[in-house]
Amino acid sequence: QVQLVESGGGLVQAGGSLRLSCAASGRTFSSLTMGWFRQAPGKEREFVATIIRWSGAATDYASSVKGRFTISRDNAKNTVYLQMNSLKAEDTAVYYCAALIFNPSLADLSRWDSYNYWGQGTQVTVSS
Repeated sequence: QVQLVESGGGLVQAGGSLRLSCAASGRTFSSLTMGWFRQAPGKEREFVATIIRWSGAATDYASSVKGRFTISRDNAKNTVYLQMNSLKAEDTAVYYCAALIFNPSLADLSRWDSYNYWGQGTQVTVSS
């Protein structure tokens, strides 16, 4: 069992920045491939970013956030981060952290149903 707790959401003006954190427990954190997804009202949950297990050397981003968002991990702190810069109104959503416990090479990491565990979400609101 893996527990995930997100934090860092809030209200920010367009062009501003936020850093989301997701603290994990219950399993060796470095063995987890981690992802961030988001869901806006009336829309489906969508992929934001992912970072591979162990060293986190491999990352991937949705095209809508590439160049603005950065995913990173600190295995010593059992935490994954999402640094969000140049925020836009369309980034407004509930942001969810997710963990995959299996071999990531066997999964489509952009699909929400590839992940095994989810946090409760944190609201990000960008005012224009």
